[in-house]
Amino acid sequence: MAEDETPLISSSELAKKLGLARRTVSHYAKNGWITPALITPGGQYRWRYDDVVAEMRKLAEERRQNDQ
Repeated sequence: MAEDETPLISSSELAKKLGLARRTVSHYAKNGWITPALITPGGQYRWRYDDVVAEMRKLAEERRQNDQ
């Protein structure tokens, strides 16, 4: 499945898959730590799960390097 064919999921669905609160997902997005694939006209975020996981891994790696 091509990236643009990957299903978009809501913040609640993303939070459930990540084991986080929905507010935590929103907090991460507002701080620029993760980027939604789409923002609806109503301002709701839509996500590609694999993209968010990759962003979170990259962020964790950067933090590890900064702690050394």
